[in-house]
Amino acid sequence: MLDAAVACFARKGYYGTTTGEIAERAEISQPYVYRLFASKEALFAGAILHVSELISDALTGAEAGADEAGPHRQPEAVMRAIRSAYSTLIEDRDVMRFLMQASCAADEPLVAEALRTCYARQVELVSELLNHDDAAVRHWFGAGMLENVTLTLGLADVDEPWARTLSGQRSRSAGGSFAHRESP
Repeated sequence: MLDAAVACFARKGYYGTTTGEIAERAEISQPYVYRLFASKEALFAGAILHVSELISDALTGAEAGADEAGPHRQPEAVMRAIRSAYSTLIEDRDVMRFLMQASCAADEPLVAEALRTCYARQVELVSELLNHDDAAVRHWFGAGMLENVTLTLGLADVDEPWARTLSGQRSRSAGGSFAHRESP
């Protein structure tokens, strides 16, 4: 049901989504939604924590792959591995858009609390993965937020100087696709 909630909230946000829409997508009854969650706000907070777990699992899995390089792994290799894992995760537009919608609903007390918990977990995990380098952690979050905006706006397909700057695209090749893309 949380996947259904993420998908619905991603499209219409906290304020525009009804629990009936979520129940329909999850193929359950609306009363059952309220049996699981006391309110729409509690459901939204639960969806935030669900997405937080998805992110943690993706990053931890990527870091485990980087660990195969042995105890002398390079911080740059870990950063590339977790950046790639995050990029793959947010290719699911529902996850990425939900994260953006969650920030927009932070005026709701349970939502704000869940967001703080989510960010606390992510900062702790990323800090551990990046050897407690605060500058690298700030870079990680800044680049990730830029990547969210870039994907939301579809900038990889916009051949304008400002869009290429934000998306890391240099130019289009003769075939119409971008010749280079840098990962944030």
